[in-house]
Order: sequence, then C-alpha cells, then structure tokens
Amino acid sequence: MTESDAQGLNAASPARLEAVLFDMDGVVTDTAQAHAAAWKHLFDEFLCARAEASGDEYRPFDPEREYREFVDGKPRHAGIKSFLRSRGIDLPEGTPEDPPDANTVFGLGRRKQNYFRTWLRNNEVRSYPGTLKLIRELRKSGTKTAVFSSSRNAEDVLRNAGVLDLFDARVDGNDLAELSLRGKPDPAMLHEATARLGVKPEGAAVIEDAIAGVEAGARSGFALVIGIDRGCYGEALKEAGAHLVVDDLSELVVSKDRHIAIKMTDGLPAFWDSDWELRACLSGRSLAVFLDYDGTLTPIVEDHTKAFLDDGMRAAIAELARSAKVAIISGRDLQKIQQLVKIDSLFVAGSHGFEIAGPDGTSEYLERGVEFLPKIEEAERRLHEGLSGIDGHSVERKRFSIAVHYRRVAERDVPRMEAVVDEVLSACGGLRKGHGKKVFRIQPDLEWHKGCAVLWLLERFRHDDPNILPVYVGDDITDEDAFRALAGRGLTIVVRDREERRTAADYAVADTDEVRQLIAMLAVLAAEAKDRKEVRDEA
Repeated sequence: MTESDAQGLNAASPARLEAVLFDMDGVVTDTAQAHAAAWKHLFDEFLCARAEASGDEYRPFDPEREYREFVDGKPRHAGIKSFLRSRGIDLPEGTPEDPPDANTVFGLGRRKQNYFRTWLRNNEVRSYPGTLKLIRELRKSGTKTAVFSSSRNAEDVLRNAGVLDLFDARVDGNDLAELSLRGKPDPAMLHEATARLGVKPEGAAVIEDAIAGVEAGARSGFALVIGIDRGCYGEALKEAGAHLVVDDLSELVVSKDRHIAIKMTDGLPAFWDSDWELRACLSGRSLAVFLDYDGTLTPIVEDHTKAFLDDGMRAAIAELARSAKVAIISGRDLQKIQQLVKIDSLFVAGSHGFEIAGPDGTSEYLERGVEFLPKIEEAERRLHEGLSGIDGHSVERKRFSIAVHYRRVAERDVPRMEAVVDEVLSACGGLRKGHGKKVFRIQPDLEWHKGCAVLWLLERFRHDDPNILPVYVGDDITDEDAFRALAGRGLTIVVRDREERRTAADYAVADTDEVRQLIAMLAVLAAEAKDRKEVRDEA
C-alpha cells in the first residue's frame, strides 16, 4: 500500500507522530514463548523442591495466566518477587553475586537468565512480519523509532533476529540497572527512550503487548498507546489505558502526514485502482497464489453444503495453475474441498491448514492435531445435545474442527448458542473457539492456522527465492492469519463484506466476480514470467 493509499483510512493517532516506541518481547520479537518456558522451568523447579521439603501441595506455574499477570514486561527481579508474593512466598533479596542455586531473589534471577541464554544459543528468534512492515513504513516517512525492554538480553535478542539496525535508540535492562531506572509500570524507561530520540511523549506513540507497559504509556501522556492482543487480553489492555487494541501491527498503516491509520475493509484501496503499480510489481516474478474458498471463490450461501464452484472460476484457476503454484486453503475438510474444486494440479489445505495434500496425491502430506480427535468427537456430541432446542443452527463436523453455523438462527438466540459453545469448550479442554462469518469454530488449541499453512507451503515452493511472490486472496476472519504471515513480503487481498472490520490485507476486491478477473490477470502474468524464465534457461 502506498502513502497515498493510506489517505481516507481511520486515523488512530490524533497528531502527527515524531516517534514510535516499540516494546521488544511480544511486539518486535516472538520470544514470549521462550521467556514463558524459562520462567516455568525456574518456578516449577523451585516450587516442587519447596513442596517436597514442606509437605505442602505442589501447584505448578501457569505459563499463560501467571506469566502474563506477574512477570511479563517487568524487570526480572521484580517479576520474581511479584509471582512469589502471589503465592505467599517471601524470599530474601540476596546479592548480585548469588549463584544460580541460591534460594534468593537474585539466585532465582541468575538461574532464569541461564535458562533463557541456553534457549537463545540454540534457537533463532522470530520477528513479527507486521511489526517489521510498520517500522519500515515509519522510517520511510521520517518518523523516529526506538525499542525498549526490561531484558538485559535485548541486544543479543535483536541481533539474533537481525533487526538491531531498525531503531534509532534502545533502552534495555542494562540501562535500568546503570541509571537506576524503575521498571514498568513506571514510565521511566519510556521517558529515557524519548529523551534519547529528542522528542516529547505528546508527539510519540507507544506500542506494547504487556499490561504493565500499557500502564506505563498511559501514565506518561503519550499521543497514542497501542496494545497488541496476541491472546485474549484485549479488554485488560484497554482497561490499562490503551487507546487502541489490535491483533497485529499489520492492521495499521502510516499515512504521508505521519498519522497511524487503522486499515478497515471498506477503506482499503481497490486492487484495480492500483492495477498498473501491481502489474509492475508482479511482472517477471514467479507466483505462489493462495485462495480461500467460501466467500472468495464462491459466494456465501445460506446452505453451506451448496457452495459449488462454477465452471468459469474453475477454468480460471486451472489456467493459473499451468504457470504458478496454486493452493486453496479452506475451513472445509480436505476431502470435501478436493471434491468441490475438482482440479488435480493444486495444493489443497483443509480444516484451516490442519490437513494439506499436494497435486495428484504425489506431494508431501501434512496432518496436524490427530491427538485431538477424541476431544473433537466429545465436543460434537455435547454440541448436538446442548443446541437441540435452538432453531436454525447447524453443527458441521469436519475432521479436525467443528463449525457451529448460526446464519439462520434468530438474533436473540445467538448469545445462548455461544454460551453452549463456551460450556462445551470448558468441559472438553484442549480446544479453542474461533469466529467466522455467522459461525463459531472449534478446533485444537494449537498454534496452527491458515498463516502457518501458507508458510509451510512456501517452504515447499522455495520461499527463500526472492523471485517468488506470494499472493493471498480471502474474505474471512480466519484469512487474517495468512494476511499477517505475509505482511511485507507478499500481496494480500481481501474480498469486501457487508460487515466492515479491521484487516491486515493491503488491497480489496468487491466480490467473487472480481476474484475471477484477478485470477485471470495473474494467470497471464505468471505465463509471461514462465516463458521468460524458459528463455533464460535455454540461453
């Protein structure tokens, strides 16, 4: 999306921004899982030994709730004391010279540091594509950027991730110690970052995923405090003072006057308005095209069993597949979507990517979540029982998920339906709820979705080849995971819907007819690129 394209979107920042401050863990880099694992290793080891010595009940550390509530975003020793206090445990402070096996706050801190450094030596830190895209847009507009973190490992983490040079200033745990700065929710770290950038808080924004960090930004008079909800903490972030909460920073764009704008489906530039620019971008490049099914290749229909692919769309897809890698990624079962599409030259992903098969059945086959099948079967049984008195509902069982449709349910009955779904999830465990168009989705509680499926397929398409351009077209909320995964590296297009919503896509088309026109255009460009490649290879 160009700067001019950003005009007309919903501005989130009330003033022209001079700088944006980014928290590191959970915003720039995906080290939250590593930190949570290190904290769990530390606390479980400590709590287990303490329970054995005292005869008390052993209650392990919760890496979701307790990590988020007591240690996330805080300096290491403050996090240790906060968690131990919640369990009624009072340890001596100790000294910085305490060894890792000392039962002091400093000793536990040293032990946690060792566990995290071990992880860092053996793993590659992942950065969030949407964050990197926003940072590059900010720097291109002349907006300064800074990164802050309570971690003393911040420089090593950023260097590991290859993003150290994207920031004009950095404030980390070492600075907290050397300058005697208080950690979050105290705003001292943020004030130090703005001072290093030479800006004032009222001309800057703070982006955080931790409640403590949002509180720090809200207390400092920043022009904009953005919370990132990577779990189910959106309301908590708002209560902490976030002016805006998004699922990912790919839902934001920088306008040419340095405002941060929210991308909404109705405000996105139409694909055809940027036709010449996009043709230039696509020209000469090999394409990997990913297509949603319902609402993208076929219109949404009242009866989901009658969403058939018409001959014109099928012909357009088959023509594209002659010159490009093409995959259809659907929430439907793999076998069902293969029967509906009837094109053997495609990759097909069913159940939101939990099942993936290649052309003619000859390619590698991926299947995730098999161990969850008994839980899904139990959930299906409970749903049929609990929803039996609600007219118009439909429980569609797929191999790795369940879709509970309410398109034909009276509006007054929808809350009761959702309550039943929530009760079933609570009873079965290990499953999670997702949302779609007039549907509740139940699937394994695994970090696997359409975005993961796209990246998995790109690896098989030689995703590291800079000449391959991934293109994703979809209409549903579940397609947002793919839009986020491809932020800054691919072309993402949403099919507009009557219900406006935030989106991570960059362009929009109006309906399935325009999707067919888009596929036809991509087929021509892919064929031209293939012909040029064959000429080069022969030469």
